[in-house]
Amino acid sequence: MNALKTGNSPPSDSLDGGQAHQEVRCAVRFPLALPVLLATSNGNVPALSRNISASGVLFSLDQALPAGQDIRFSLRMPGEVLGTSHDVLVQCSGRVVRCSLSQSHYQAAATIDDYQFAEQ
Repeated sequence: MNALKTGNSPPSDSLDGGQAHQEVRCAVRFPLALPVLLATSNGNVPALSRNISASGVLFSLDQALPAGQDIRFSLRMPGEVLGTSHDVLVQCSGRVVRCSLSQSHYQAAATIDDYQFAEQ
């Protein structure tokens, strides 16, 4: 995933609860739709990644997750994204930073606080 940390995205202005704040990203985000099962303290939650970087991920899911909830999940990252000849299984842990309803699905943004490449 270190390959994902190259480059910086420009800051963008966004609104949160009526207050403007500066959103700064320190890693490039890749638009990847990968199926994933989120392990939470309340059980497993199926989701689909929407975009991912070395430091965070956006999921689409059918239920809300509370901000601050710890999650664990594994992603099979395509080799072409990582610059490898084969797909790589990455085991991640992090926490939900926000969740909101978007049309008919929830969108949950989460940090990736730790990750390990699984042995193939």
